[in-house]
Amino acid sequence: MMNTWDLTPLFKNTDELESFSKTTISNCAEFSQKFSSKLNALAPEDFNKALKLYEILNADISKIMTYAFLVFAKDTKKGAFYAKFEELCTKAQQSLLFFELEFNKLDESKQNSFISASLNHTYYLQNLQKQKPHQLSIKEEEVLLRTASTGAQAFARLFDESMSAMKFEFRGEHLGEEEILSKLHDADRSVRKDAAESLSAELSRHQHLLTFIYNMIKTDLKTDCELRGFSSPEAPRHLDNQITKKSVDALIMASENSFNLVHIYYNKKREILGFNELYDYDRYAPLEAKNESYSFEKSKEIVLDAFNKFSTKFGKIANQAFNEGWIDVYPSDSKRGGAFSHPGSADAHPYVLLNHTNQRRDLFTLAHELGHAIHQNLSYSVGYLNSDTPLTTAETASVFCEMLVFDYVKNTLSGKEKQALLAGKLEDIFATLYRQINFTTFERRVHSHEGEISSQVLNKIWREESQKMFGKSVVLCEHYDIWHSYIPHFIHTPFYCYAYSYAQLLVLALFGLYKSAKCENFVEIYTKFLASGGSKSPQELVGMFGFDIDDEKFRQIGLKEIEKMLKEFEETVC
Repeated sequence: MMNTWDLTPLFKNTDELESFSKTTISNCAEFSQKFSSKLNALAPEDFNKALKLYEILNADISKIMTYAFLVFAKDTKKGAFYAKFEELCTKAQQSLLFFELEFNKLDESKQNSFISASLNHTYYLQNLQKQKPHQLSIKEEEVLLRTASTGAQAFARLFDESMSAMKFEFRGEHLGEEEILSKLHDADRSVRKDAAESLSAELSRHQHLLTFIYNMIKTDLKTDCELRGFSSPEAPRHLDNQITKKSVDALIMASENSFNLVHIYYNKKREILGFNELYDYDRYAPLEAKNESYSFEKSKEIVLDAFNKFSTKFGKIANQAFNEGWIDVYPSDSKRGGAFSHPGSADAHPYVLLNHTNQRRDLFTLAHELGHAIHQNLSYSVGYLNSDTPLTTAETASVFCEMLVFDYVKNTLSGKEKQALLAGKLEDIFATLYRQINFTTFERRVHSHEGEISSQVLNKIWREESQKMFGKSVVLCEHYDIWHSYIPHFIHTPFYCYAYSYAQLLVLALFGLYKSAKCENFVEIYTKFLASGGSKSPQELVGMFGFDIDDEKFRQIGLKEIEKMLKEFEETVC
């Protein structure tokens, strides 16, 4: 079993990377010379050939950037290396920029004839048509492309480098971000309290920088939306997610109307722990007398057993991930915090980043990211342009795999151990559903603020939106006010977070269907659902199970599943 990435399936060495990059730039320039300003003259079958070549070239660019990004994620001191290949890829992308713009300038009958001839890319081209009102001229798009690496992307890189360099002083030690966050799950209340104060103290030392970065992200998004004619800063995300603002508003309302479930749970947890008040640093306090350790080897065994029980195909892909260098496991100096699964390249495989600290949450993080990796691996079958999954369904596989592992472990426990696991799962669900709703309403208020926003106002909005979720069940200390500043999604992908909420409700509905055994070929349908990638609309994909993602009844199915789990937890207390 390898504990770090093997990048050789992408490129054997940097010499091969350099050579491939030069060839890709040349191939893209040749493509531009051959097809730029000539799409209208193409026969449908020739357009289809051009589209397939366009897909290959985009996949080649992605392969280069995947390698560069992974090197940077592993060691954020290698920003210059990342920037070098980012610049080379920008040159390649500039040659391809005309293709989608020119397609959208064709008359509708010509477009439809091309769509009819491109059966494997029908949905991609139909979505491309929807982008037309927000596309600029070729010259304007070139300017935005060339300056992208010195705009929001540059500040996102600065954020990553700054967070990776931070060291949090804790009882004589200097810990990284993931290590200090893991202390918030410790069984010792004094450890949790000291960790919370350490986290806030170090973030406060960098607050001016972190606030400035966020303001630049906010300003860049505002400018882009104004140039492209979007009605609000969140509108581009909804278009990409193939969802409406009305649907997102309904999701937020349904979630906020059920915040009482959070209050009930935390009040019950406070009683179990014997505390007069539950503070923010007590939210993830384990109910066991001591923390159970989940080594990576132990977590691997649990995940493989749970996945294989559901689907041998899932188990096979996960086993490849463990044995073939798909996963970088442990925290290290200058390594990016958090966790992710990068789709990698179809001629290689996805790459998973972890920061495993032997906590129970790390077991579920492993399941979560391997869920992404399985989804990404399966979606290679529909091609590069179709594999890009809308965020409304992108988090489904990850959260579903968490549920597989939860259900597997739950069936081995009883009494206090089962109570503790149920508590942990409810907290995970609250984090995936309700906390992400808080994040979304926080972002809405931040991005509607005129001009640059101060650290004090950011902190105030964060507290107010967080308090909605917790009500009087959790006391938010003053140190909590700054905790918005380490959330990477606010910087890298504004308005991403509601996707987790969609996924959580969808997964609860799907998992309930799976466990009910009412759908005999559930595994087959679910595997097809994942393998479809982004080749179909979220509505069509979810419709494979008989659900309507925009229907209020669908949201209530997921919320009812939370109620059932909360009742099961309460029964363990009696």
